[in-house]
Amino acid sequence: MRIRMLVDMPEGASRNGEPWPARGVPVELPTADAAHLVASGVAEEVTEPDAEDGEQPRRRRKAQTEGEAP
Repeated sequence: MRIRMLVDMPEGASRNGEPWPARGVPVELPTADAAHLVASGVAEEVTEPDAEDGEQPRRRRKAQTEGEAP
């Protein structure tokens, strides 16, 4: 899940040994982690393309049900 931090984390804070992304910088995180940050109000989900590289946001495919055409 792609999110953008709305706050700066304390200096020296890390997530799984890596520094937290800076406030306002889009980053891809595991869905559960990202959803928790969004629900906590410290991040927002990014739905627009990244302006720097023109990357389009990924869309989840709907799971096919039995008998449904692809």
